[in-house]
Amino acid sequence: MRVLMVCLGNICRSPMAEGILRDLAATRGIDLAVDSAATYAGHEGEAPDPRAQAEMKKRGHSIQRIRSRPLTPADFDRFDRIFVMDKSNYLNAQAIAPNTVAAGKVHLFLNQAWPGKDLEVPDPYFGGQQGFERVYTLLERASEAFLDSIDEQR
Repeated sequence: MRVLMVCLGNICRSPMAEGILRDLAATRGIDLAVDSAATYAGHEGEAPDPRAQAEMKKRGHSIQRIRSRPLTPADFDRFDRIFVMDKSNYLNAQAIAPNTVAAGKVHLFLNQAWPGKDLEVPDPYFGGQQGFERVYTLLERASEAFLDSIDEQR
């Protein structure tokens, strides 16, 4: 299975989600390809925010090699699931989707842990390190729930 994580700039939430899900899947022995992208191309080519990298390193993950890239219509062919971090990015991803089948691949990520609640991963960019700690906790919980659902299907 191929999964794409999407946020606004692909420098905070989605690279953290990519790193967490990738590492947890590997630990569980689940064959999962994970990538991340942005609905806004203003940070294209940039590494994740240093605060995101620090939080991930503290938790035993490395995301320093990830580089921001924009979400493209071709991503809807390459990925089985596209998880977005908030409702704004959900709408942006839907607008990029080349057709209704592709648009059906887009889901709010936190619905994995809190089904039907349509909760959003808050953007920690304009806050301090505490925001990155909270985002990590939310992303880890949603990642575990998603992997649990894969385990149940095996």
